[in-house]
Amino acid sequence: MSTLRPLVIVNPHSGGGRAGRTFPGVRTALERRLGDVDVVFTAQPEHAIDLARDAARAGTRLLVAVGGDGTLHEVANGVLDAGAQGAAVGYVGQGTGGDFRRTLGLEHALDAYVDAIASGRERRVDVGRLRYRARDGSTRSRWFVNILSAGMGGLVDRYVSETTKALGGKAAYFWASARALVRCRRGRLRCQVSLAGDRHERQLDTYMIAICNGRYFGSGMHVAPMARPDDGRFEVVSMDAPGKLAFAAVSQRIYDGAHLSSPGVQHFACDRIAIDLDNEPARPVFLLDVDGEPLGGLPLEVELVPGALALRA
Repeated sequence: MSTLRPLVIVNPHSGGGRAGRTFPGVRTALERRLGDVDVVFTAQPEHAIDLARDAARAGTRLLVAVGGDGTLHEVANGVLDAGAQGAAVGYVGQGTGGDFRRTLGLEHALDAYVDAIASGRERRVDVGRLRYRARDGSTRSRWFVNILSAGMGGLVDRYVSETTKALGGKAAYFWASARALVRCRRGRLRCQVSLAGDRHERQLDTYMIAICNGRYFGSGMHVAPMARPDDGRFEVVSMDAPGKLAFAAVSQRIYDGAHLSSPGVQHFACDRIAIDLDNEPARPVFLLDVDGEPLGGLPLEVELVPGALALRA
């Protein structure tokens, strides 16, 4: 594999297999603008992290993720793990949600993705670095580029990962949300919050808390309209309600951003935050959604790393 060529990392299972089926046309479009490229296909979850890390350490300057938000998340994690300042990440969205490209303002069209990649223009965005409790109880670290949520969002995400995507992203999220609503529990959170060195503690009762670098998650939910991925701060949105049905009603308002005016919804900014639960019965279902990936649960610590990732977007 030549380090002089761009590396295209494809998750063939993204979008219910759409990424694999459409890739021949994607490759033709990329090579028409970039010249010859190297291509690798992922074989299992987190494989793209290893592929991107190894390539970036070997000197590859452009890595293109073909798949969904999870594929972009993994490729970005590999590049960030490698500490490769000269490596840039491109993206061809072929997945279920397509949420981060909405924040970036990328049209969901092959020509638009390829134009952004081939332009050579790089946009530096902030990322989040987190430490969390994995499913096996160990403490692990990860990066995220879009949104990390805990609570209902993480439970939905776990169910989405188990649901067929054949009917499309919104249908998958709808059925996963209905299933999660039955099992979810309100969390009583203890939060240590910092912004530009100013620290304070918050106590939150909430069904879901979202730490937002981007604006959208859950296949188009506009959870943080004020978020900017390059402004050096996270926008945190906490959503509580008197009960599960009331929470479901508030959640429907997320698609147009109207949830922010609902009672029980709180918003604040930070560049660091540590969160844990005070009510242990909620722990098994108060789970993490990290860029659309179900990773584990609380406690967690998150810090913002400004301008850490170069994107062709």
